[in-house]
Amino acid sequence: MLDTTPLRNAYRALLDAAATVADADDTNPAPPGEWNADQILAHVTLVNAATITAVSTVASGTVTTYDNRTALDTWTIDHVIKLADGNTGLRARIRHQADALCALAGPMLSQTELDTPIPALLLSHDTVLVDQPMPLKDLITGLAEVEIPGHTQQLLALLPNATTARTTT
Repeated sequence: MLDTTPLRNAYRALLDAAATVADADDTNPAPPGEWNADQILAHVTLVNAATITAVSTVASGTVTTYDNRTALDTWTIDHVIKLADGNTGLRARIRHQADALCALAGPMLSQTELDTPIPALLLSHDTVLVDQPMPLKDLITGLAEVEIPGHTQQLLALLPNATTARTTT
């Protein structure tokens, strides 16, 4: 069984940051080539959907792959923003996806399922980060340790005081 506490905590921090940014009277514009808050959240919903799909597929005994390129596609990101009806809907979707993923990945999966190698292709800024099979549990822990915290920091960087904090440290 996988301890999903770190994953729940990562999602909680992300959602807190997203709410803080949404409630801010003023935010920094996204740096050139970076995403705004809604785009970050839409990307996270797409990553969550791919991860939930991989977990469900492994649990059904079927072969799966993991490829995050759809979660990087600007048309798809913009489409998801519209489908979710903006920031509030995106945050609600992430909250429900987090609950689903933690429920599926925690007590439901056996160690054999968690160890199942998944052919994975993970890109970031047109750079290949992973192009090899990796255990399903590593995809899940990667969300908790890298993906979600990274996007939390990306959101917080949109706050007006983020620039001041970065230049004084």
